[in-house]
Amino acid sequence: MSVAFLPGNRLALLETGAQYFPALLDAIAAARRSIQLETYIFADDATGRRVTAALADAARRGINVRVLVDGFGARDFAHGLGREIVAAGGAVEVYRPEAARLKLRRNRLRRLHRKLAVIDGRIAFAGGINLIDDEDTPGLGPRFDYAVRVEGPLVVPMCASMLHLWRLVGWARLRRRPPKPAPDACPPAAAVGDVAAAFVVRDNLRHRRDIEEAYLDALAAARHDVLIANAYFLPGRRFRHALIDAARRGCHVTVLLQGQVEYALLHYATQALYGQLLKNGVRIFEYRAGFLHAKVGAIDGDWATVGSSNIDPFSLLLAREANVIVKDARFNAALRTSLGRAIAEEAVEITAAELRRSGWLARTARWLAYGLVRLLLGATRYGGEDYRE
Repeated sequence: MSVAFLPGNRLALLETGAQYFPALLDAIAAARRSIQLETYIFADDATGRRVTAALADAARRGINVRVLVDGFGARDFAHGLGREIVAAGGAVEVYRPEAARLKLRRNRLRRLHRKLAVIDGRIAFAGGINLIDDEDTPGLGPRFDYAVRVEGPLVVPMCASMLHLWRLVGWARLRRRPPKPAPDACPPAAAVGDVAAAFVVRDNLRHRRDIEEAYLDALAAARHDVLIANAYFLPGRRFRHALIDAARRGCHVTVLLQGQVEYALLHYATQALYGQLLKNGVRIFEYRAGFLHAKVGAIDGDWATVGSSNIDPFSLLLAREANVIVKDARFNAALRTSLGRAIAEEAVEITAAELRRSGWLARTARWLAYGLVRLLLGATRYGGEDYRE
């Protein structure tokens, strides 16, 4: 797949909510025309209430405010915080509200997992950070995650993608096409910097594997090193082989994964893959200081991605996702520096010897979890060839 990089952008890497939320709130406060926001989780906590207050204030100023949330991840939003935004003059939509009912049906597994915002068609945000308090787990540090602030031509396709999805959701709910957006809803953006970047989405129609293919193309071209941090990591056969092939070519391949048990099934299923990766030269670190929620990668000296897509079947085969891919040495270096610090100070390396020392109960749990995940994928007919081994 050929990624369409647009030149002339200015990007800022934002680490955790401590950097992201103030930047988002500042942009909302400065809005003059429109605010579009998409999120998987919009929690009724201190962070969610701050963002809600800012959006409601913008709506009262006459700003066109549109908020789209997922029907499962933010199941209570429309009847809670969302009502404050609507009362102030903003608009709220819910992507697949039927997903709140826990039944194993294929369409209910298709979730809106994107985390995007566009302000005035001029500033955009993308990444993995939900609208939820960073520090809500006693005894652990904040969720380790990233977002990126974007200015320049890349904002235009980000804006257009959000408007398109807004119209699709409105059409599904109203059973008719909603009015077309104004011609200037996503105005042309002039060059403001020197960074080339691309906006890549995953959906269930024309872009089913675009994010995965972008990773695979970058891995195939890797010559020196690969550094990936991913919260929920259960790659299919093609992705695993791409990592292993890179390591065999002499690349230094490192993955930083979740060390805390957040979702036990995925956690132990991931560990079932450790042996194959380690045996083929891939280094594995587990982040232990808190919950890792990052979905980022840096390959060689100038390729990097920040987004919402995990490297697991649910992100790569089911959910709507969005990543920004960057071709820039400075951005790559900033991400590497941040990840390197996390690995050195807050992670533990997993070795083949450590895996061999684990008891039979732990080994059995890993393979049972992996088998169960594959069984669930098969039951929904979303497994794909990559997960049939």
